[in-house]
Amino acid sequence: MAGERFKAAVAVYGLLRRGDRVLLLRRAGSGFHDGELALPAGHVDAGESALAAIVRELAEELGVDVRPRDCRLALTGHAGPERPGDDTYVDLYFTVDRWAGEPRIGEPDKAVELVWAPVGELPADTVGFMAEAIGTIAAGGQDRLRLWNWPDESR
Repeated sequence: MAGERFKAAVAVYGLLRRGDRVLLLRRAGSGFHDGELALPAGHVDAGESALAAIVRELAEELGVDVRPRDCRLALTGHAGPERPGDDTYVDLYFTVDRWAGEPRIGEPDKAVELVWAPVGELPADTVGFMAEAIGTIAAGGQDRLRLWNWPDESR
């Protein structure tokens, strides 16, 4: 008996790095982890590549220009729903070490603060799964697929 084909939303996350620091923004007004620090991120739109999506999201959220060749896929995640009714996600984390322009809050209705945080000492109010992803990327280990919110999987 064949099961229903799996469908997932795709999200992209940008790790803008300056030395040992990563740029986080404090979310507000979006209904998703409001009040917490998060990576700039967003959904891949229909007909859009993941690289085009991360370049677009960084321009929208931070007002910076990034070339696709300066975005390196560093981690893939597969996240089950956080709450009932939420989508399942494939999460793509890109490191970005070069961009043009000074990061600023580009969407004041969705973020209220920018913070350059040391990768090894992220603030306690960083979104948990994003902090875990940042740590995994910083460690440079073999683990390039992370699973979140799947109760049957051990970490």
